[in-house]
Amino acid sequence: MAIGTRDALVRAAENLMRTKGYAAFSYADLTETVGIKKTSIHYHFPTKEELGIAIVEEYIARVLNTFEGIERDHQDVAARLGAFFVAFHAGNEGGLLPLCGALAAEMAALPSGLQKLTHRFFDIQLNWLTTILETGVASGEMPRGRGARQKAFLLLSVLEGASFINWATREDEALNQNIVQLIIEEA
Repeated sequence: MAIGTRDALVRAAENLMRTKGYAAFSYADLTETVGIKKTSIHYHFPTKEELGIAIVEEYIARVLNTFEGIERDHQDVAARLGAFFVAFHAGNEGGLLPLCGALAAEMAALPSGLQKLTHRFFDIQLNWLTTILETGVASGEMPRGRGARQKAFLLLSVLEGASFINWATREDEALNQNIVQLIIEEA
């Protein structure tokens, strides 16, 4: 039962963080969502920071699994970046913000542990994208252009930014996957 409760708390709190923000949700919100008492929440997560860290660590693990799957299932750079695009967009369906983007928007208000994890998560994404793009340059699949790191930063910025615009406007103006090709070909 405890494992099920812990997982339910993590899932519910992640959803709250991605819709309301870290600062705006409380354990009282979780009591309503999960249907348990605050004391039970504190049993699993004595502090909100510990809960937030558990959420981000599990999110990072899911993303790393996604990256492994993309690398396993797609051989060329365009297909890998296209799969990243699809995974990123799917993760934001239902009006959810990207978790670490939502946290980054509140960076100054986050406890230090969550600040560090948010930085780490962005580094993980940028490093993975940079590696994929460097592989594309080395194999001749794409021009060097401004460099792999700048292209990785541009792609992640476009996806994160589009998510925030869609969330704020309540319009689902999905980016077209052609943005990946534009970034690959960008000089």
